[in-house]
Amino acid sequence: MRKNLIPVSAAVALMLIASARPAHAVSKEIIQLQTQVQQLQDMLQRLQQSNDERMGVLQHLVEQTADNVNRMAQTVNSLQQQIQAQNEAGGKIDQVSSQVQALHDSVDELRSRITKMDKALQDIQSQLQNVNAQPSPGQGLAPQPNLGQQAPPQPQAPPVSDLYQSGVRDYTSARYDVAMSEFGDVVKYYPQDDLAGNAQFYLGEIAYRKGDYPTAIKNYDAVLEQFPGSPKAPAAQLRKGQAELDSNQRDAGIRDLRSLIQRYPDTPEAAQARSKLNGMGVRIGQPKPSAYKE
Repeated sequence: MRKNLIPVSAAVALMLIASARPAHAVSKEIIQLQTQVQQLQDMLQRLQQSNDERMGVLQHLVEQTADNVNRMAQTVNSLQQQIQAQNEAGGKIDQVSSQVQALHDSVDELRSRITKMDKALQDIQSQLQNVNAQPSPGQGLAPQPNLGQQAPPQPQAPPVSDLYQSGVRDYTSARYDVAMSEFGDVVKYYPQDDLAGNAQFYLGEIAYRKGDYPTAIKNYDAVLEQFPGSPKAPAAQLRKGQAELDSNQRDAGIRDLRSLIQRYPDTPEAAQARSKLNGMGVRIGQPKPSAYKE
């Protein structure tokens, strides 16, 4: 009987040894995986610290650029006021005034780009801060996208700032047909962007310069109705009144100039409207309520 127990004991011992080896191997792999995860987390922390420092430098540069743009805008406004004073004195410098207006619009576009750049930096910082919240390698895999159901790529328009700046350049160079196409694309593809109202205004300016007063009035109306908060709204109402006067719609022109003075009394456009009405011998009086509402 003792002879029979010896093989059984030996077999049990061999089974225990065999089962202990895989457990030891698994434990070693877990330790290695934990070490790799810790190293990866350390690398991510160093990367985040480095990116935070770079983002701080970029943020400072954005703020400096914004200050420079604000100073440039003040200079342009001062120059525009001087030109307006000369216009009221009887000077004929329409081309210079148009170029200054284009420069002013470029400053507005720079401000818009700086604002978007600042928002992009904030989004990047937010994404970096969320890196540590992502699942670690041992917490499962994210579901893979279904590549078989991807929609076909759609053609994209150029960036709005590129389209708009190209339109301004072509407009100031009297390439009106090209500029009209570019401004039209801004309105078509980016109707919610701040530059869409400016582009709509320039469509009216192009039609006005071509002598197409009905189209010009229609485009100025679009600025007032679709982009009432646009900085171009006072200029659009002024130019609409001028287009109406040039097309022998005296009553409508006087009405729009009076409405402009009422709605935007402290703007350079209101000063031009007063000068125009005084030159026509028309009393400004109490302007009628505007047909456009804020």
